[in-house]
Amino acid sequence: MHIIQFIALTGIIAVGVLFGAGVCHLVPKLGVVGRRIGDAFCRAPGLDVVITYFTVLPLIVGPALAGWWGVLAAVMGQVIGLLAWEFIHEMIHRDAVKGPRIVKVLNGKVGTLRNHTATWITATVTPVFWLIRVAEVTAYPLLTRIVGLPAYNQAEWVNVSRQKFSGLVGHDLIWCLYCDWMTGIWSLGSEMLRNVESFWCPIRFSSGKKCENCAPDFPDIQNGWVDAAGTMADVARTLEEKYSGDGVHAWFGHPVRLTVNGKSEPNAK
Repeated sequence: MHIIQFIALTGIIAVGVLFGAGVCHLVPKLGVVGRRIGDAFCRAPGLDVVITYFTVLPLIVGPALAGWWGVLAAVMGQVIGLLAWEFIHEMIHRDAVKGPRIVKVLNGKVGTLRNHTATWITATVTPVFWLIRVAEVTAYPLLTRIVGLPAYNQAEWVNVSRQKFSGLVGHDLIWCLYCDWMTGIWSLGSEMLRNVESFWCPIRFSSGKKCENCAPDFPDIQNGWVDAAGTMADVARTLEEKYSGDGVHAWFGHPVRLTVNGKSEPNAK
């Protein structure tokens, strides 16, 4: 691949990132319809499209056009586009930049180089979170249909709202939005895995420390799973008890298991 082609591809991707950011800023300003579209961009499934555009599409287009060199061009284009957006956004919001900021405090705590290096290291796992999101959209819904695991309004988890926080601009804004998106995906994935684990494998780990470490994310470890010293008869009895009837097969502490006047309420939240 010629250097001119490499630079051109990098530039095109950088411009694409800036163009997409411009659209995201512009759309909510286009009246009622624009605000509705903007709101849709901030919640799944609209947010999934936006995230894919910025994070994964360049990694598909680059290699498709230029092989392995295209991967490097894509990453460089994304980084350049992001840094350019940060610069422009901070220039527009000079008052906020001069005020208290997350980046200022953390630069003072650990040093500017270490702080910025660490944030970029976190960015390298973006494709991993995107793949987790793909599984949430494609694989888990099949389980709700096949074995009755509870369905979820995924937009209640996968959404972003920190852009509404006053004074959050540039560097701080983009990293907080990244964490906003990432945390929702991870929390939804944990919720889905609670159902998977309790349905198929309600047996505590033989390691007490592992049980202790995992219990905050998998409460059924301490509230229903069979002791590691138990028997398969205990496991079968637990499954019969926890999944009696034809209701939704949720983890043991799921709100769907609430009852009203002695009757199950599958839609309870």
